[in-house]
This record gives sequence, C-alpha cells and structure tokens, in this order.
Amino acid sequence: FSKRNTSCFAYTYDDIIILPGHIYNFPSAKVFEFNPSMTIPLDNYISRNVKIKVPLLSSPMDTVTEHEMAIGMALQGAIGIIHYNMTIEEQANEVRLTKKYKNGFITDPACLSPEDTVAAVDQLKAKHGYSGIPITANGKIGSLLVGIVTSRDVDFVSDRSVKLKDVMTTDLFTAPEGVSLSEANEMMRQSKKGKLPVVNPAGEIVALISRTDIKKSMEFPDASKDKNKQLLVGAAISTRPNDRDRCKALVEAGVDVIVIDSSQGDSIYQIDMIKHIKSSYPSVDLIGGNVVTAKQAYHLIQAGVDGIRIGMGSGSICTTQEVCAVGRAQATAIYNVTRIARQFGVPCIADGGISSSGHIVKALCVGASAVMCGSLLAGTEEAPGEYFFQDGIRLKKYRGMGSIEAMSKGSEKRYFATGAVVKVAQGVSGSVADKGSLRQYLPYIIQGVKQGLIDVGASSLQELYQLCAEGRLKFEFRSPAAQREGAVHSLHTYDK
Repeated sequence: FSKRNTSCFAYTYDDIIILPGHIYNFPSAKVFEFNPSMTIPLDNYISRNVKIKVPLLSSPMDTVTEHEMAIGMALQGAIGIIHYNMTIEEQANEVRLTKKYKNGFITDPACLSPEDTVAAVDQLKAKHGYSGIPITANGKIGSLLVGIVTSRDVDFVSDRSVKLKDVMTTDLFTAPEGVSLSEANEMMRQSKKGKLPVVNPAGEIVALISRTDIKKSMEFPDASKDKNKQLLVGAAISTRPNDRDRCKALVEAGVDVIVIDSSQGDSIYQIDMIKHIKSSYPSVDLIGGNVVTAKQAYHLIQAGVDGIRIGMGSGSICTTQEVCAVGRAQATAIYNVTRIARQFGVPCIADGGISSSGHIVKALCVGASAVMCGSLLAGTEEAPGEYFFQDGIRLKKYRGMGSIEAMSKGSEKRYFATGAVVKVAQGVSGSVADKGSLRQYLPYIIQGVKQGLIDVGASSLQELYQLCAEGRLKFEFRSPAAQREGAVHSLHTYDK
C-alpha cells in the first residue's frame, strides 16, 4: 500500500480488498464454535482518554445526531456527537438529556419544594422525561429531604395547581451516603421502590437512583458510560469566537468529548480554538479536524488535540471535491494521517464514505481507531426528522452540512462562509430509506465488522493493528471489473 501510494495515486474503500488470513488462537473455543463473533472485542480509544466498546460515532449532522441518536449509540457501546445547528442552550440541553437518560448515581436530580405545584412536576417531566421528583425543604439538591413525588402521586390529580405537600409521599425509603451502586441496587430490589434517594446523616439528599436505570444496565451491559455510570456523549462546535461560549455551556452540561467541526481543519482559527479549550478545560477530550494529510494532522497534534478526524469530500452528500477540487480519497487519507498520529499516540477517526460494514473493516485495517457514520445511520428511528412516503417507500430527509439548506441554519461556519453574500454549496439535500431502530440495525453492522476481523485472522482490534504493523495484513487493488464482480451482479432483482 505504501509503495504504491508514492506514485500519487489515491484510493478509496472500493479500490482495495483485504486478503484473508489464518484463523487461529481465538479465546473461549467453546463459545467460538457456537458464535465466533462473540469472542471478538472491538473496544478502542476515540481520543487519548475516551474509550468505547464499539468503535463507531454518529456524525454531528442535523439530520443524524440529536439526543435520541446519542442515547441509542451509547446504549450499544458506541457514541453520538451532537450537531451545533441550534442555539447554545438547545445543544447543551441535548447533552443533558443524553447524560440523564441512564444514570448510576444521579448527582444533580431535579428537585422541587413542598410549596411547588403539580404543574411544576409536569414541566420537569416535559423537560427531562421523568416524573420521580425528590421534594426538599428549599427545592434544591443538598437540602433536607421531606418527600418524593412520582407519576402515581399526580397522574389522577385533575387540579394541577394543587401543592406538592398535599400529594407527595412522605414514607421514604432511603440509602445512606457512601453506599455502593451494587448495594443500592440490591436495596431497590428488596424494597420494590422505583426511586431510591441517597441522604447524608443530616437527612439531606445528595443523590438519587432510579429502578429503570438498573433494568437498562441489564439490557445494555456494553453501554458507553463515564465514571458516574452516565452515558458518554460528544458535541460539535465550530471555530468562531462565540463558539467559546458554546464550548463552556457544553462542558457545564457534562459533555465527554468536544469535536471541532470544520471541513478544512488546518487553520489558524482551529489551532487557536484548540489551545483555548485545552487550557480552559483540560479534563475534556478534544477531537480536531477534518484533515487528510500528515502535515495537517501534525499541526493539530502540536496544538494539543486528543484525537483527529479524517475526511474531506468523501461523504455521500458532500460535494467539496467536486466544487472546490480539494480533498483526498479516503483510504489513502486514513493511511497517511494515522501513520504520523500513531507516533504521538493520537487516535484517528475515519469520517465519510462509509456505506457498509465492509467499509468499516477497511477503515480499521488501514489505521483508523474508529469510524464516524452519517448516511449509514440516517433514516433510523433515532435520527432527527419525520418519515414520509415517496413512490411507496418510507423515507427520511438527509442533508449535508454544506448544503444551502443546512448552511442557512448555521452550519456555514464549518465552511468559512459566515457573512458571505454568495454561499457556495458544498453538499446536497436528499432522502434515505427507513432503516428501522438502532437496536436492531447497529448489532447487524457490528456483527459484520466482527466477521471481517475473523476472516483476516485477527482475534481483536488490537491484534488487527499488530498484523498491520508487522506487515502481515495484505491488501490488493481492484480493477473496475473486480469491483463489479465483488458486488451483487447477474441478478434481475434481489433482497438483502
């Protein structure tokens, strides 16, 4: 691959094919005989400090990732990156909704006072999606716990102006401060309570645990979670000065990783933003990009990024290469960028051009630590937007952030077009077919990736990288005829 690349040819996923390796040394032989893919761990870092069990990210596009997609991705062991085509407060709220969805200890639960009304419970339920509200003396966390209100207390109250002191439950079952999560879970099982407040010796609430979170933990054991057992979530920002305020709000909302979203990431604007974020919020991981050359990547690494996003003009709805004549074929871009990033211990994310599990396998084989997907996830139930029918097919809108439609909503910052009298589109708007729910769709994609690793003879993602480093992972370039042969052909109709 490296020798052929010196001739200035650039290759994308369909141009290459991976040669099969020898299948051996898989752990848990009995499990392997029953289901080989169960033995293939895919966990990897997407930045220096953020590790997920499935190396997939949903793209920060306004038709792909808001809180429902971010939640769905995290539950499956991946992570979602929330787009910024919205106000600062709206984006921060999307992060909060994701972080609060599945918690171990909820350290900042919404509280109300006995003098608040049932209508206030309705408002909190509409904002946060739950109705189990601790009632404290002053309506704030850290105050004396005097009761709790659940949906059973308020569902049949016709007068929503009734004060909570008249409907709240005061016979409380609590856990002491310092209780472990496993101990708290056992207490909830025995008490059959839906909510378990955690209080200090003075009776002041310090945290809350929800029974539904225990059930979700059992259903999604591989979910991407932080040290507080909350779902991991990322969010995108641009490089404009007011994005510093956006970054601050996102950090305060609990975001785990910030992604600087720019079509051409090697700019003084991004470098200044990287330095500001790393000095102001050193505990938050930062992914820079997009880049396609080793020189671009080196500039961002020197500025202090924790991860790099690779891709320019390779997305299905992106027209940057056509309109601007700038970019690079994705497989070549990944190979060249990851070679230098690996020397500095910086993970790389392949962004764009992914239309199948096979493309994900190829991206990982040429060096990517993880893969970011847009069109692959658009059209799922969790993607923003409503379904509509056209020619009898159920569809959902999908658009590039460089389309005029998206730029009019705020994404022009990504293409350095803010304030421009004439905006040049670097993307299109279209639609994609219904893909169903992530709960069924993503396991199918993950299964395909695991099977690909089995076929190349790797028992884990780390062994795959070792094969590549030792020169034991072999590629061949495919002619157009070979590409046609490798796809479905010679059929009048077919079903997948």
